[in-house]
Amino acid sequence: MGFRFAQGLVLLQAIACAVEVSLANKCWDSQTYPYNHSSAPKRFTVGGSRHWQFGVNYTDWSLKNAPFYFNDTLVFKYDPPSNTTFPHSVSLLPNLRSFLNCDLKKAKLIANQTQGGGNGFEFVLKKKNKTKPYYFVCGERNGFHCKVGIMKFTVAPLLRPRPF
Repeated sequence: MGFRFAQGLVLLQAIACAVEVSLANKCWDSQTYPYNHSSAPKRFTVGGSRHWQFGVNYTDWSLKNAPFYFNDTLVFKYDPPSNTTFPHSVSLLPNLRSFLNCDLKKAKLIANQTQGGGNGFEFVLKKKNKTKPYYFVCGERNGFHCKVGIMKFTVAPLLRPRPF
């Protein structure tokens, strides 16, 4: 029961932060309608100028860039493995428990070690299941990059508001 309670608290905190960031990112105008939304999907380079690398706090990055909407594209850029770079990849985890523990047993590899080079690997946030968040992690070194390098974040895409 304690673990479920802790999971619930973490989820509530994540939702509260996402709502707070979401409201802070709104563009207010002097028109009758308080929000000025663009209906076009956006592209986000994961990690901004730091890209997908060990030691960047991607949970912080995702909260600062929220909200994310269906059909937005996440671009994962990382160097292919070499003598001077560590390999990275991108995997999806099936649930919050796996995400919190960096448990890769049921992870789905979506980008291998070489797909992040050049223009990067693109992942479109699809509307398959409206209520299920995406749990992204680097699956390299049996979860070491996820656990120690904090290479993980979650995205719960929203329906894009219609422009007024």
